[in-house]
Amino acid sequence: MSDDEMEFGEAEPRPAKFDGAAAPEESAQAPPATGADLAREAMDRARASARQRGARLSSPRAAKREKDAKRRASRPYGEGRDPMPMSDAVRTMLSRMGWAEQVEIASVTARWREVVGDTIADHCEVLGFDDGVLAVRASSTAWATQLTLMKGQLRHRVNEEFGREIVRDITIAGPTARTWTKGPRTVKGRGPRDTYG
Repeated sequence: MSDDEMEFGEAEPRPAKFDGAAAPEESAQAPPATGADLAREAMDRARASARQRGARLSSPRAAKREKDAKRRASRPYGEGRDPMPMSDAVRTMLSRMGWAEQVEIASVTARWREVVGDTIADHCEVLGFDDGVLAVRASSTAWATQLTLMKGQLRHRVNEEFGREIVRDITIAGPTARTWTKGPRTVKGRGPRDTYG
């Protein structure tokens, strides 16, 4: 190869030219692939794809080797082995199970008298909490009307106790009306009247 050819940055020599005749290796066709060869190629492609995704071999021996390595690396006083305070362990479990909000609601409703004060607590009780709505029952219709007017203040006071916006709305029910129905069957009509004469 001449120096002129190397000047243009060619790193490899040019292949030899043939005069129209194909090389004897190219003219002969490759023998047909057998089923075993095709299966081997497919397995190699699958392994390469798994390696690119980061998958590892999961043979029993590999699993045992990995387990033994973890056991040897584990130290009794190493990081992550320190005992956790009970309150942190319970808090972690509650958040993992999705019970944290229900426990907070239960704690506030258990301290209902402290949260809203004696006067309101004497005339209303908490029925339940569902999907951001706190249900309260008043002792009389007058108190139901009064609590309806105070709904915004009551919601603010309860959310202030939680430290964040949990209660979006408060439904206030009046006292349950007395029923005069006796037994499983009823008859249509005017029902009880003011005078029994």
